[in-house]
Amino acid sequence: MKIAIIGGGVGGLTTALALKKAGVNFKLYEAAPEIKAVGAGIIMANNALQVFRKLGIHEKIYAKGNRIDAMDITKGNFSPLSSIRLDVFVEKYGLQNHAIHRADLHTILVEAVGEEHIEINRRLTDIQKKENGYQLSFEEGTEETANFIIGADGIRSVVRQKLYDENEYRNSGQLCWRGVVEFDLPSEYQHRLIEAWSGGKRFGFVRISEKKVYWYLLINDNLGDLDADHHVFTKGFHPIAEQLVWATPQEKVIKAKLYDVKPIRIWQKENTCLVGDAAHAMTPNLGQGACQAIEDAYVLGGLVAKYNVMEAFVKYPEVRRAKATSVVNRSWKFGKIAHLNHPLAEGIRNSILKYATPRRMNKKMMDKLFTLDKIS
Repeated sequence: MKIAIIGGGVGGLTTALALKKAGVNFKLYEAAPEIKAVGAGIIMANNALQVFRKLGIHEKIYAKGNRIDAMDITKGNFSPLSSIRLDVFVEKYGLQNHAIHRADLHTILVEAVGEEHIEINRRLTDIQKKENGYQLSFEEGTEETANFIIGADGIRSVVRQKLYDENEYRNSGQLCWRGVVEFDLPSEYQHRLIEAWSGGKRFGFVRISEKKVYWYLLINDNLGDLDADHHVFTKGFHPIAEQLVWATPQEKVIKAKLYDVKPIRIWQKENTCLVGDAAHAMTPNLGQGACQAIEDAYVLGGLVAKYNVMEAFVKYPEVRRAKATSVVNRSWKFGKIAHLNHPLAEGIRNSILKYATPRRMNKKMMDKLFTLDKIS
């Protein structure tokens, strides 16, 4: 029996590690000529770290990343609107949210999985059903066979497009620039995630290591385009925003239009299933895209250890679909609220955030995000 994992991102690598822990035979196929991060910084929230603790790598993430004590939503000048303290979750779970560079996270995962389980430069182009499984065809002309397929190949998943019917992409109407730069943050910001909202724009930043800061800038697409000089969109924010953006070399800035996939009903078909963005691609507004993929891996690996592979594939979406779909929908709505661009609407939103949203509501929301689905 052989399981093929298609895709070597965070979701695919974590799934591989979970299957390795379960003692299952697998091979991971990655399209790129080398396993490396595509992106900048990433938040490993408490739910993801619970999984990584079970998989034995959370302390390595601690060593490479930077702890996050609070997550703040502010006005453009960084005056506070809402703050979520994370100490209560440290007490509950014994774990602390961390920010880390994607490259460092990938290195940790690859080392834990083992390079002998990974095939690089294998871009999937076609899947054919055969009597005893599937034939996988790759761009360079090679072919492989597998009894089971796990599609972990992202928002543009070839596995989903070839084998599943639901493939509706949704344009969020937002553009995004991201970067990582060496920068000495003031002490009050070194262990906080700051996200500022102003006039259809957002700017966020967080320290991801001793010397590096990850920042992101989002705008409504009616305010400009990806070819515009993104520096101008920092106007109206605190000076730190402009300083971070200007300190980042232009060639190091990643830019993209933001899409998700309209929630799909079917995650499993015959001897195949989907994980991560292939199953539930979401906008990055809650910082949960990778975390939900990591939860997928945990559940799927736990089920494979408990049942045969076919049973595990069937049970997996029954366990995970409700929570992941909820996060997709909440992230979409959160992005729309954050990007309001009318003074009256912004004023009402800000007043609700600052005065009418009790801390217990924020705590309840985060507690729901951080609670792992039960494997039964």
